[in-house]
Amino acid sequence: MKIQVKLVRSPIGSKPRNRKTLQALGLRKLNQVVIHEDSPSLRGMLHNVRHMVEVRPVHE
Repeated sequence: MKIQVKLVRSPIGSKPRNRKTLQALGLRKLNQVVIHEDSPSLRGMLHNVRHMVEVRPVHE
């Protein structure tokens, strides 16, 4: 299963750890969308930045 992640809040003013997590997810610009394969490590990363991203499942 794949997950679509969209950056909806700016990382400006957030903690450096959260900024690095967004960078590791491949999110650089506001409203940018990336698609990742679902995994426990990805879920943990999304949990840390849940206030800045929007997550949706991708139906293939």
